[in-house]
Amino acid sequence: MATASLQQQPPSLTFPRPIFAAVSPHPFLQAHLSANKKIPVRANGRSAYEFRRSGINTGSLTHANGSAVVRLGNTSVVCGVRAEILMEEDVPGTNDFPPPRTDGEDEEDDTQEIDTLRLIVPNIELSTGSTPSHIPGNAPSTFQQSLITRIRSLLLSTRLLRAADLRILYKPSSNPEDPDEEPETIVKAYWVLYIDVFFISIDGSEFDAAFLSILAALRDTRLPYAYFDEEYEGILCSDAPSEAKRLRLRGLPIPSTFAVFEGKSEDAGEQDFEWVLSDPDAFEEGVCRESVCVVVDGSRGDVVVRRIEKSGGGVVGREHLRGVVGMAGKRWSEVEKALSGSG
Repeated sequence: MATASLQQQPPSLTFPRPIFAAVSPHPFLQAHLSANKKIPVRANGRSAYEFRRSGINTGSLTHANGSAVVRLGNTSVVCGVRAEILMEEDVPGTNDFPPPRTDGEDEEDDTQEIDTLRLIVPNIELSTGSTPSHIPGNAPSTFQQSLITRIRSLLLSTRLLRAADLRILYKPSSNPEDPDEEPETIVKAYWVLYIDVFFISIDGSEFDAAFLSILAALRDTRLPYAYFDEEYEGILCSDAPSEAKRLRLRGLPIPSTFAVFEGKSEDAGEQDFEWVLSDPDAFEEGVCRESVCVVVDGSRGDVVVRRIEKSGGGVVGREHLRGVVGMAGKRWSEVEKALSGSG
């Protein structure tokens, strides 16, 4: 008995990585970042400023006008764009907007027309098992509603879509008021774009993945040639694929999300320190209190900041923002190449 007791090993005082991360997430992440002061490495193996590679594939859904599948690490999302015709007489307030231009020039501002007539309708759906917080069968969560609001706001503020691409015009053969005058071109109907975003799995940076999938799906979208038929007195669409037209997007705004991790010093006399983490995963988002989302567009040469969203904390100031915008600009070039090579 004495020999057997001597051979017994004492219980281990260390925790496996998953248990350490679940029990003490803040010390777990800080231990990884502070291990190498020159190049901080996160628990997921990426450096502090490293983004996950964007995997993009378009045209995946055969029964949609445009579609895309986007993957950022373990965050996977599918987007489908479905176009439906909305008749002019069914939309109140259509005549409140300036008449359509036929000279080929770009409209000065058609955001109000798209917004008022609700010509873009984004929607967010979560699959079963996409995230532990999602319970199937419940009403849309605040997470879904917040994403829908942010996506729609960004689509409108960047003026990404053109109302001219969504109008279905008609020019009468004669002017009913004055046969001697040239008849005016009028709007008979609109294309309404229903943008459905479906999350397969969620592991951080949900807004980046969702909006990137929308960009890829809109670039893949083709609208059939639609016209008003006088004899039929309705809208007809051509079946010829060669007559379908693509959407002419204004630019390519790409969002980049950053999270700020605030470390705590063991010595009372030393100051606390922080790290800015690019493209945080779900574990890092749960530990960090402050986040910044920067939307940039470099499609016209210089990188232009289209939007900055900030929530929580007070670490990120003007100095940090310069660095964050610079990293977002570099990421724009990488994502643009991925979008150009998708298909």
